[in-house]
Parts: sequence; structure tokens; C-alpha cells
Amino acid sequence: MTTSPETNDLNHPVLRRLVDEVETLPLMDRITLLKGLIPLVARDLSPLEFEGLVIELRKKGERYHEASLHPGQGRAQRHTMGERDLEGR
Repeated sequence: MTTSPETNDLNHPVLRRLVDEVETLPLMDRITLLKGLIPLVARDLSPLEFEGLVIELRKKGERYHEASLHPGQGRAQRHTMGERDLEGR
């Protein structure tokens, strides 16, 4: 998890603890948890905002796999666009 103006108000220690705990679960349980969170998030977003979130999540996965294929290289050496690129940051 990184910090940006959009996440400055988040309680990162609590989120980090939750992520660390979830990481100990089997894959199928993590997928079930993710699916369970989707309605809780979707109800507070417009359809367009939710679609934007889905795109962000896809990009996050793409960047993860790209980085996994290039260990030890910084993002500048890779070619997967991130949200900062898309937002012009």
C-alpha cells in the first residue's frame, strides 16, 4: 500500500494488520472475502465510479505481474501504466 493524497486519511496501521491477517488465509477464502467486499463498496459508488475502481484493480494486478517478471528493477524500467500515469500525476 502506498500513500497519495487520496489515501492520506486512511488508517494504514489498521489496514496493514487486516491485509497481513487476510494473507494467511487460503486463496479461495481471500477470493470469497474480496467478493464479499464488492457490494459494500459498490453501494457507495455510482456505476461509473465502480467501473473506474474495477479498472484500477485490473491495473494493480497487471503491475504486480509485470513487477514479478522483472524482480529488482524499478518501475521506470517497466512498461505497465499505473493510476499515476492515467491521472497525469
